[in-house]
Amino acid sequence: MIVCAGRNETFEYAQEIGVGLIESAINLTKICLVKKPESILFIGSAGSYGKYEVFDIIESCKASNIELSFLTNSSYTPLDKIFESNNEIQRNDTIVNSSNYISIDEELTEQYNEYGIGIENMEFFSVLQVALEFKIPVTGIFIVTNYTNENAHKDFIKNHKEAMKKLSKYLVDKNIIK
Repeated sequence: MIVCAGRNETFEYAQEIGVGLIESAINLTKICLVKKPESILFIGSAGSYGKYEVFDIIESCKASNIELSFLTNSSYTPLDKIFESNNEIQRNDTIVNSSNYISIDEELTEQYNEYGIGIENMEFFSVLQVALEFKIPVTGIFIVTNYTNENAHKDFIKNHKEAMKKLSKYLVDKNIIK
């Protein structure tokens, strides 16, 4: 099953699950309870913490939920911060960070690279966590639309349409969709 966030990030071949950590977790859980998919492929856009260029495509089975306040030592959590699916596929080891907020402090977000975290996407952490709970293999394929800096939203808007075309072409080229 191919899923995506929704709203302005939709694909005719993917089921929308909602934007952010909460909507995506609730809606994907509903899907899994009604008809458990054999596997889940989440597709969408991502912001780069500096390692990846705009329009780079990253496949990953690792997600984190590490807030900016963790990087400044102004918060802690008793919860696990990083999860990984045990898929038997070749993939990039980049960790995808998720939050309900889009990062815009370039100097601060570069620190994510030190933890092996290369991109951010609002939904993937909850998608991965739901899939693990239901013992469903899960992968994410992301296309970079922007950097995590003060121009993040403006660049996302500017690059989004072209990025969605490139992501769809990548899926066709990989024989994931026809």
